[in-house]
Amino acid sequence: MSSYDPRYAISNWDGKLSKLVCPGLMSVDTASTEPRLELASKVTPIDPLTWEVELRPDARFPDGSTLTAADVAYTYMSTIAPDSDSLYKKGFTERFSRVEAVSPRLVRFHLKQPLATFLTDIDFGIISQSGQGAGPYRVRELTTTHVVLDANPAYFGAAPKVPRVEIKFVRDASARLLMLVGGSADLIQNGVRLDLLDDVRDRPRVHLETGPSVFLTYLMMNNADPLLSDVRVRQAIALAIDRPAIVAAKFAGRATLATGLLPPGHWAYAADVARWDRDLPRARQLLDEAGYPDPDGAGPRPRMKLVYKTSSDAFRVSVARVIAAQLAEIGLEVEVRPFEFATFFSDVKKGTYQIASMQTSEITEPDYYYMYFNSSRIPSKTDPDAGNRWRYVNPEVDRLTVEGRKELDRDKRRVLYAEVQRQVARDVPVVPLWHEDNVVLTNVDVQGYAISPIARLGGLTQVTKRP
Repeated sequence: MSSYDPRYAISNWDGKLSKLVCPGLMSVDTASTEPRLELASKVTPIDPLTWEVELRPDARFPDGSTLTAADVAYTYMSTIAPDSDSLYKKGFTERFSRVEAVSPRLVRFHLKQPLATFLTDIDFGIISQSGQGAGPYRVRELTTTHVVLDANPAYFGAAPKVPRVEIKFVRDASARLLMLVGGSADLIQNGVRLDLLDDVRDRPRVHLETGPSVFLTYLMMNNADPLLSDVRVRQAIALAIDRPAIVAAKFAGRATLATGLLPPGHWAYAADVARWDRDLPRARQLLDEAGYPDPDGAGPRPRMKLVYKTSSDAFRVSVARVIAAQLAEIGLEVEVRPFEFATFFSDVKKGTYQIASMQTSEITEPDYYYMYFNSSRIPSKTDPDAGNRWRYVNPEVDRLTVEGRKELDRDKRRVLYAEVQRQVARDVPVVPLWHEDNVVLTNVDVQGYAISPIARLGGLTQVTKRP
C-alpha cells in the first residue's frame, strides 16, 4: 500500500485501504445487485446529462466536521484538473465536464454524455482538502511496512468493534502464513496459495473460510501477433487447456470455471455463449485449417513456438507451466518466461508479448467489456494504460459496448451485453479461465469477518477477537 487517497490509489490494496477511510457516494458490494447509498442519501437524474446527489446529514470526518458538497466537488474536480496526475483523470475527464456544490448538501454532476454507469462511477472515495475521509477508520500511521487504523469517532454507521487495526505489508507468502500460524497475525485474505490450504486448515489455531469472487483469471493473447491473429489458433489454444484439471490440482477446487468477464450470478451474465471445453482432436484440426499442420506427425517438431510471459510469483509460474504442458499436446512449443511484475506488466501494456496470464480488477459493471474489448481502448503512446491489452478489434463489439454504456434501461442493457459476450466468446481474444474463490484464514479467536465477493475489507468493522 502506498496511499489511502482514492485519487492516487494505484494498487488493488491501495483501493481496499481507501474504501475503509474514504467511502464513496455509492457502494458496490456485489455484482448481482444495484449499488447502495453510502455517503449519498438520494441520487436523482435531472436530465440525460445532469445528476444531483444529496448527501446524508450525519457523514462526518474524524475531526467532527461535516462532509459537504464542497468536499465532493473538490475530490472530483481535483482528479480531472489539468495538472492532475491521477490514474483516474482520463476516465473521469471522459465522463464529467463539471462537478459543483449547489448547496452544503447538494452536489450536481454535469456529464459529457448519458451514462448508464453513473451509479457505479460514483463508488469513488471522497476526501477533504485536509486529507480526511468519512469512513469507519482513519489512518494513524502509514509507512512502507504497515498501516495503523483507528476507528473514526464521528463515523455515521455502526462503530467498528475493534478500535485499532494494523495491516502489515508482507510480500513473501510463506512468511505471511508463518505469521498467522505463529500467532503474530490474525487474518489473511487472498494471501495464501490455494493449493496449500488443505495443509493449513488442519492447524488447531487456524480457521478457513472461502467465498465466490468477481475476479477473473485469464490467458491473454496478443491478437496483433502474426501467429495469434488467426481466430482458429486462439480457439485451438482455448480447446487445449484442461481448466477443470488445473482448478482441481492447483486450486483444490476453489474456483469457478469462467465463460467471460462476468461471473455467474452477475445481473448481466449470459450463459448462452461459445464454450471451449477441452477437445484435443478439434484443437489439432483448427491448427491444420489455420495452416499449421504437425510437421512430423507424432515426432518432436512443433507446429509453432510461443513465448508465455508471467509474473515471477512462484505459484503463477507453476500454473503457467501446466498450461504450457497442455498446449504441447497439440503441438505448440511454449516457453514460460517469468518476470518481476513491473517489467512483466510494462511488456503487456506495450504489446511485447505473445501469451500471458493475469487477473482482472473487481468486475462489477458490464461496462468493463468496453474498457477491455473496445478497439478505442488499445494502449497507445498517449494512453498506455488503456485496458484492451490484447489489441482486439471487432466493429460490432465496438458499437455494442458504446451503446451499452449509454442505455439507461437495465433490461435493454442486459440484451446488449449478452450479444457482446457471445461475440467475444466466439472470437476468443483472451481465454477466460476461472474465478478464483476469495479465501480468508483467521486466528480462531477472530470472529465475525464477512467475505465480500469483491474482496474489500469492510468486514473488518464487524470483527471481534476473544482476549
